[in-house]
Amino acid sequence: MKPHTPDSSARAALIIVLVFVLLWEGGVRLFSVPVYLLPAPSTILLTLAQNASMYAQATLLTVGEALAGLLLGVLAGVIIAVLLTLVPHIEAGVMSLAIMIKSTPLVAIAPLLTLWLGFGVLPKIIITALLTFFPVLVNVISGLQRVDGALLDLFRSWRASRWKLFLYLRLPSAVPYIFAALKISAPLAITGAVVAEWTGASGGLGRVMWLAYANLNLPYLFAPIVILAAIGISLYRLLAHAERRLVFWLPSSTVE
Repeated sequence: MKPHTPDSSARAALIIVLVFVLLWEGGVRLFSVPVYLLPAPSTILLTLAQNASMYAQATLLTVGEALAGLLLGVLAGVIIAVLLTLVPHIEAGVMSLAIMIKSTPLVAIAPLLTLWLGFGVLPKIIITALLTFFPVLVNVISGLQRVDGALLDLFRSWRASRWKLFLYLRLPSAVPYIFAALKISAPLAITGAVVAEWTGASGGLGRVMWLAYANLNLPYLFAPIVILAAIGISLYRLLAHAERRLVFWLPSSTVE
């Protein structure tokens, strides 16, 4: 049996996407679907080509907001997870607060942040951080707490300090969980930035999509969706590649 490799996975994904696009294009042309209901992929690509500069500027703004929010959310999630691991008696209270934040709809928070902080990038970064924070927190706590029992007993028999136990046992055990959190949070960061831009922004892909929706311009609406999908897939693939390189002690099938 031929072993599964990242290259074969990428080829299979590319083939599936191409088949989907061809079926989409063929279906629109075969059934003469109006462009105001569903534009063909060729029409969307033409719209992208004709407005490349505008979409490039909007993409840079949205990606910048998303990456800044992702960085902030990851840092907050990791720091709090480490704190809860070292000081476990406060875990219940902090997790309750984190769940409360997670349960609050961002569509309700976003307008308030826009009202308080204006139409700049700061509200978008905060909203993105709030969206990405919880998956990082939960995954990192799981990784730090789920250590091999035999290794834990060994470290304790050596009378390792709490700090050494964390640095040399818990932290390496949490690395795969950190990558799992990043692969979940990276696409969420793009979504968070776009949702934040819908509530009020002077630029970005979310703003472009909102204007296209208001004018029922479907090609202009679908073009940012294509860009966002490409960015999300690229981020996931990049993180998966980094995971294969850094988490070398796990089987390749585990880190795919």
